[in-house]
Amino acid sequence: MRDTIPVTILSGSLGAGKTTLLNHLLTEAGDRDIAVLVNDMGTVNVDAELIAEGSELDVDDGVAELSNGCICCELQDDLETAVVRLADDRDFDALVVESSGISEPAPVARLFTTESRVAALYRVDTLVTVLDTRLFLDSFAGETPERRGTVEANADGDSDADRPLSDLMVEQVELSNLVVLNKTDLCTDEELDEAEELVGALQPDAETIRTTFSQVDPDQLFDRALFDQNEINDLPGWKRALAESGHSHDHDAKDDTDGTGHGHDDHHHHPEEVYGVTSFTYRRRQPFHPDRLADVLRGLPSGVVRSKGTVWLAGAELRVVIGQAGPSIRAEAQGPWIASLPEVERDMYRSNRPDLDWHDEHGDRRTELVFIGTDYDEESLRTALDDALVTDEEWTDSESLTGPFPAEQGEETVIRSP
Repeated sequence: MRDTIPVTILSGSLGAGKTTLLNHLLTEAGDRDIAVLVNDMGTVNVDAELIAEGSELDVDDGVAELSNGCICCELQDDLETAVVRLADDRDFDALVVESSGISEPAPVARLFTTESRVAALYRVDTLVTVLDTRLFLDSFAGETPERRGTVEANADGDSDADRPLSDLMVEQVELSNLVVLNKTDLCTDEELDEAEELVGALQPDAETIRTTFSQVDPDQLFDRALFDQNEINDLPGWKRALAESGHSHDHDAKDDTDGTGHGHDDHHHHPEEVYGVTSFTYRRRQPFHPDRLADVLRGLPSGVVRSKGTVWLAGAELRVVIGQAGPSIRAEAQGPWIASLPEVERDMYRSNRPDLDWHDEHGDRRTELVFIGTDYDEESLRTALDDALVTDEEWTDSESLTGPFPAEQGEETVIRSP
């Protein structure tokens, strides 16, 4: 039985330079026989841009093959069918899958790691994200980058056409092993250093490559073995910050009070601070006033590149997850607090999760938010968040509180948009 085929998954926003990189890899592959699949919103399609000038293109029975073995299956095939058929039909040394410019690489990676015929044939080698470095920096400098290209509805009929580029870039960086900082000719050396620091804050283990016109040595992208399927859910820097701060103190918040009897704790984390990129974790065992929290979130300084975590809202028994990337902030209700469930269900959940952070009075209700960025006043932000917590009087009558947050499980609302 032959060895599994290494897969490089390529992500990046529209216009970042993925197609240019693919063409370069096909041209400079040397002895490697590379196959390429272009994944477009759940279908596999022939990306017209992928076909570089001078390539020899043969089309037969819905299969397109470039001179170096770039094969894209017919539009009706889904990705799973395509990659299995590809491996059955011919031998090649490596597969490059270009994920959609409006999607995260994780769903594609999971296809190759879930127990299936695909996983028996392939193994993920590296998750690569290509950035338009100038656009990446401008996204977090108070500017709204212009969207590049056209986004259509996906297979489920949903459209991400209104999703800000800052969301996409941050999430693609967070789920990467290697980030290609492209178009470096449009940035100063200091700006490139800052971009590397921002990448490091969003994904601490990611390698970075600086390039112009996506001119990357194929050896830097192939056979790297940088991907660990056991860590795919723990790659983002904000998750790392939460985990580190969670182990740095006693979770029994009743021993650490803020003067009102409602426990809290904080943690401050500094990445490499040469360019002022820092992060901190805000934790409280006291709920937010929904309207005041919304005001704080809408007023976040432009220097906050990323914030994410769970918030406890007064007057609601749902865990709400806040996700902010640059000018975009969204909130999603992900289910009830365990403490709000009937006693039998609550005890069952607790018995199955012995490490659950549990407060004698508030149960699992809490706020845990990570903020990552540069050139923002941390103490002012902490003060604003503290001021958004409910007072004792408001807490007593919290059922009357409302705000712009989702009210039912699974709902998502936009708190701030570009």
